[in-house]
Amino acid sequence: MVTRQHRIADFDSDGDPPAGYRMELLCEDHNGTYVLPFPCLWVDGVWRSTSTDLRIEAKVIGWRRQ
Repeated sequence: MVTRQHRIADFDSDGDPPAGYRMELLCEDHNGTYVLPFPCLWVDGVWRSTSTDLRIEAKVIGWRRQ
């Protein structure tokens, strides 16, 4: 089983994410960590889905370029 720390190690979480790049997001809630099944963009200080442009309301704990 992949631990929380191992999963986080595969993602970046330092500083602000780069704007304008499609990113895969690692999120966390009371059930644990999970990767969103769709790409997102960091735009004007918030995460947005690339397909719907809706704001991501989940707690994002890491990102990586897709």
